[in-house]
Amino acid sequence: MSVDRAKFRAVFFGTPQFAVPCLDALCEIAEVVGVVVQPDKPAGRGNTVTAPPVKARALELGIPVIQPTKVRDGVLEAWLREQRVDLALVVAYGRILPLGVLSAPRLGCVNVHGSILPRYRGAAPIQSAILHDDSETGVTLMQMDEGMDTGAMLAMRTTAIGCDETSGALSERLSALGAVLVREELPRYVRGEHDPVRQDHALATTAPMLSKEQSAMDFTRSARSLHAQVRGLSPWPGTSTYLATRRLMVHRTTLEGAPELLAGVPGEVVRVDRDVVWVATGHGALGLCELQLEGKKRLDTRAFLVGHPMRVGTMLGPPPRTPSIPPDPEENLT
Repeated sequence: MSVDRAKFRAVFFGTPQFAVPCLDALCEIAEVVGVVVQPDKPAGRGNTVTAPPVKARALELGIPVIQPTKVRDGVLEAWLREQRVDLALVVAYGRILPLGVLSAPRLGCVNVHGSILPRYRGAAPIQSAILHDDSETGVTLMQMDEGMDTGAMLAMRTTAIGCDETSGALSERLSALGAVLVREELPRYVRGEHDPVRQDHALATTAPMLSKEQSAMDFTRSARSLHAQVRGLSPWPGTSTYLATRRLMVHRTTLEGAPELLAGVPGEVVRVDRDVVWVATGHGALGLCELQLEGKKRLDTRAFLVGHPMRVGTMLGPPPRTPSIPPDPEENLT
């Protein structure tokens, strides 16, 4: 059922590609009078100042865009009140909004969050679901309050997580699912047909921002948890280990077809197939399918082995420590 656009005015807050399908969905059901995006930032190897994907899409649609550097100085709140909108839809905007902004629209601000709340509140819910090897995740439509993803829930859609699915691939699917949620449930919210459900805060878990420090692979962990790490941190920040003294990025792994337990210490190559290198872990074997030496091209394992053969017994893991040289006892003599 469509909504009369004359009765439904909205502003959209969002920044990355994940939010673009939700912006498109909102434009189908409402009169979008403005889009709020984070400022342009340098990107790529050349550090070229680049517009965020939401800004680019909004300009294509002919919607006015603002990019405030501050959200707590009252300027954004005043602008939002001037728009006289029914609601603001917030999707991966990237800033915590103050109460004045949240309460400016007639029906407040509504958020699409990439998890089954109250699980994984925070900046990296999609990655966290994979890192914890969950079998299911989803998107939640919720009223926003001053907390971090703590508001009352309006609606939810769930989906299974593929056994080899990366956070990049899952993000694309959840982005599309979020757009479905917007189309189907936001009009109902405007019509007053939702009964918001308070989150059970006792069940809440957090999904903090990712960091490069999470990239290192520890082969004493199980093959299953390492497979989840590689998937969850793809495409960023990625996972890596060391082949001798050279950093080795591991882009894709598998558990399918893992050999029966073979003798080998964690990090030791225990079998080399045509397309997979099998490495012993703390429990089971992990198959390496796509590799990249630092400074070189990303290659599937078959192509990688042509230039960089790995044999049974090869060790992967932390780089060897350079032995410290004891000081010369006569060095400080005068």
